[in-house]
Amino acid sequence: MRALQRLIQGKVLLLTICAAGIGGTFQFGYNLSIINAPTLHIQDFTNETWWARTGQPLPDHLVLLVWSLIVSLYPLGGLFGALLAGPLAIKLGRKKSLLVNNVFVVAAAILFGFSRRAGSFEMIMLGRLLVGVSAGVSMNVQPMYLGESAPKELRGAVAMTSAIFTALGVVMGQVVGLRELLGGPQAWPLLLASCLVPGLLQLASLPLLPESPRYLLIDCGDTEACLAALQRLRGPADVAGELAELEQERAACRDRRARRPWELFRERALRRQVASLVVLGSAMELCGNDTVYAYASGVFREAGIPEEKVQYAIIGTGSCELLTAFVSCVVIERLGRRVLLMGGYCLMTCWGSVFTVALYLQSSIPWMPYLAMSCIFAFILSFGIGPAGVTGILATELFDQTARPAAYMVSGALMWTMLFLVGLGFPFIMEGLSHFIYVPFLGVCVCGAIYTGFFLPETKGKTFLEISEELHRLNFPRKSPGPTWRDPEVILSTEL
Repeated sequence: MRALQRLIQGKVLLLTICAAGIGGTFQFGYNLSIINAPTLHIQDFTNETWWARTGQPLPDHLVLLVWSLIVSLYPLGGLFGALLAGPLAIKLGRKKSLLVNNVFVVAAAILFGFSRRAGSFEMIMLGRLLVGVSAGVSMNVQPMYLGESAPKELRGAVAMTSAIFTALGVVMGQVVGLRELLGGPQAWPLLLASCLVPGLLQLASLPLLPESPRYLLIDCGDTEACLAALQRLRGPADVAGELAELEQERAACRDRRARRPWELFRERALRRQVASLVVLGSAMELCGNDTVYAYASGVFREAGIPEEKVQYAIIGTGSCELLTAFVSCVVIERLGRRVLLMGGYCLMTCWGSVFTVALYLQSSIPWMPYLAMSCIFAFILSFGIGPAGVTGILATELFDQTARPAAYMVSGALMWTMLFLVGLGFPFIMEGLSHFIYVPFLGVCVCGAIYTGFFLPETKGKTFLEISEELHRLNFPRKSPGPTWRDPEVILSTEL
């Protein structure tokens, strides 16, 4: 609670979090969820458009193919955006990258809004690709920007707000997509184009807020601008000590250029960092949380929830993730990153196992669908406790200023590739394994918990330089820790 009070006292930092989040990871969650509501309407529009062009209906399997492309172009665009995020963050800075990123949102909203009038489902496909690019950039740049702008005692809580805005976007997309709002057969172009609203909010607010102090000092060498940014972000707090830490980090990074993504895999000094990024990033996407949402509507129907009420129950699943993201934000600086990650994966293993049993027995035992429904909520709550937010902090805390943009490119490319592959392969896995579909996902959860317990260092309350020195010792256990910066040597014979 003390960390939360400090965050509220630093009003500019709080406003920076909101301005970065509303047009950042909020957009990712929002565009991920709003596409579910107009599924049938867009498929009907695709068929009608083809009929108007050719005088013949489009075969069902081709309608399904077009719909699959509309859905899958989002993660494909996210992959392009993730690869674009690193160069943008280096050349334009963190704040300007987020602002420029809204160009993709505006273009996509125009395509969505006029697609029906133009009679073009291709405009929807291109729009989905563009909002994917925007999400890929913001998912990487936003946590980088916030992690570099926050003080070390609040860094975890501030970085966790990326997960809060993702979950908030998912819930808002579910709410706006209700049949009573924009989920009807005539309003779906407006539903898709509504991504313009958070983009405009960011364009109106973020220019008034400071750039990342670390970027200003270490990348641009502008001490005065860095000091001004720190004073605005910290409020009345004394920033002299933090500025000295930044100067030390600047000295450690002196004469070193920004790393390229492939260089991270070749350097032994980054071995532990890259392994953690790849293993835990893959575990977050392969743990089965996204597929739980795919099962949710069917399980709710089995539990006896009326068809017209299922959409409201699904909103409850998104609300669970939002709730736990808030809780994790409050407790992360007290419990640490490792505890939240291990606890989240262990709980997911437990509830996933019960869910598998409930799926297997739901046709023979009357109350099993209710148990399965409870497991869905518990599984999502467990995911939100740790993996949903803590995984996104890793690239900020485990890599120094010169390697951080490249690390986010690797992390983003991995995340979007996994998201694409899971979406592509899930129907086949479901058909092959039936009720035991969660067994592979449970294995991923176990591996995530074990890796975190044995190999991930705790970074709570440490400066970036202290984290770098600890990782150097882990990567070179038989050598002396060679910090890249030291205080000037004191000559004892002249010491007063």
